[in-house]
Amino acid sequence: MVELTRKQREIQERTREILRVAKPILLAEGFQALTMDRVASRMEYAKGTIYGHFSNKEEIVLALALEAMRLRQKLFQKAASGTGLARRRIMAIGLASEFYTQRCTEEFQVEQWMRHSNIWDKSSSDRQTLIRNCEAGCMQIVSELVREGQAMGDLPTLERMSPEEMVFGLWAITFGSQILTASSPSLSALGIIDPIRSTRIHCCQLLNGFGWQPIHSIEEYLEMFDEISAEFNPQFEQIQREYR
Repeated sequence: MVELTRKQREIQERTREILRVAKPILLAEGFQALTMDRVASRMEYAKGTIYGHFSNKEEIVLALALEAMRLRQKLFQKAASGTGLARRRIMAIGLASEFYTQRCTEEFQVEQWMRHSNIWDKSSSDRQTLIRNCEAGCMQIVSELVREGQAMGDLPTLERMSPEEMVFGLWAITFGSQILTASSPSLSALGIIDPIRSTRIHCCQLLNGFGWQPIHSIEEYLEMFDEISAEFNPQFEQIQREYR
């Protein structure tokens, strides 16, 4: 590992400080309230110092989102490194995704800001590439488990559907339900009393539909989630503490 010079360490620390100051403004008051002037004022720096690190406030949002997504990726890596069949480790990744949205709520919110087109379009191509690479890393963790399941004979190779397309189905179910759970005030009135349980059931049925062995009943699947939660939640909590 290359040792940083004192000046490089100072630049790195100032960048982290800018993000620490900007994050609560974004979360509490929204994107419009986040300005370079306001960040500079809170840090008691000249505005030019902030611009020396970030060319605009959109870049700050993407830098915050990248930190959040790297936390998600670490949770996925921990889940995938567990023991047992690939299908069980896919379930552990589902639990990691739940942990991220429920226990890392600030990071989840920051990530949603990044997805606004007016923010994304004004950010640099270099930072966009970092975001894409991190998202691809999360996809790869899950798709490699799909390939492992196929190699072990537990999961049939489906015509006209790649492992990544299979993962996209799980992604669409989990991410879509997480966004709805976080934003919709009407779920309980619509009869969705426990959206987490509902999401787990949908994922179970999707994996069963793929023919991924062992086929689980809904009751078995939900019981397994309780077992996996007891195993992994303490490890996820440790990762979260180290991140913060």
